[in-house]
Amino acid sequence: MKFITSEKLTIIGAAGMIGSNMAQSALLMGLSSNLCLYDPYAIGLEGVAEELLQCGFRGANITYTSNMEEALKDSKYIITSGGAARKKDMTREDLLKGNAEIAIQCGKDIRRYCPGVKHVVVIFNPADITGLLVLLYSGLKPSQVSTLAALDSTRLRNELAKHFNIHPDKVVNCRTYGGHGEQMAVFSSTATVNGKPLDSLIGTPALTNEQWENIKEQVIQGGKRIIELRGRSSFQSPAYLSLEMIQAVMGSEKFDWPVGCYISNGEFNRIMMAMETTLNADGVHYRKVKGTEQEEIALKESYQHLCDLRDQLIGSGIIPAINQWADINPNL
Repeated sequence: MKFITSEKLTIIGAAGMIGSNMAQSALLMGLSSNLCLYDPYAIGLEGVAEELLQCGFRGANITYTSNMEEALKDSKYIITSGGAARKKDMTREDLLKGNAEIAIQCGKDIRRYCPGVKHVVVIFNPADITGLLVLLYSGLKPSQVSTLAALDSTRLRNELAKHFNIHPDKVVNCRTYGGHGEQMAVFSSTATVNGKPLDSLIGTPALTNEQWENIKEQVIQGGKRIIELRGRSSFQSPAYLSLEMIQAVMGSEKFDWPVGCYISNGEFNRIMMAMETTLNADGVHYRKVKGTEQEEIALKESYQHLCDLRDQLIGSGIIPAINQWADINPNL
């Protein structure tokens, strides 16, 4: 099998459903011939590793460990799904305190054991906040840490394709921005359906205003719906999309979806959230999002919600005040 790179790719949380699915998909996609799996749950981790080894992948060096130093040493790419999973009747925000502490430790471990890492993708919820904390405590540059945000946009694509009964590839440029949570900003002005602007269809018999509001709700509650259907949180879609992100950072295929990244530009400050981005070997870089007046209001509301979550952690003493962040990470 031909791989994009032989540089070490470490998957944190590899014994879980997201991590184990990600590990196999990383090999099938030919990302790195040097794959390391980490999880503190040693028995489950060994089971995942044994299954992968028994697949007989050619050219792949698969290692596994429950020792964080060993897992991160010499790693150039990291994907971490190593937080608590969302359960029934939980919002992403319900995971805030516990997963914030995990993210802080992850950042510290990266700083200590692999300061030469090229890129880190954070996908455990609430991803905007956990990604921010990994960035803060790792000491990395903002371009080196990103979070999974594309899942909301792919859900919008899926819902529109189902409504219009067309191939999903005919639904183009679906976008949600801001937070990966119930306060996300769902944009319609960017999208086209079978070549027609989505905005020209909303409010017509083809897509009534009521139907559009229902589609937006389906997107916002997409994760909750998966839990209802499967009895567990999403794992296949976040696993695949996060690997597509790493693939882009490795200099291969372009990533066509929004990415969660660090923003501090006067309008949105000291926060991690989904924006229109470029993701490549130079890392993640964002550009200003333009939408309708109502869309921009929704984006600002989503930003404020994320600020409230961040400030909640500051108020409880879990992280220091913003004016002290540069003492932890001079890149911020």
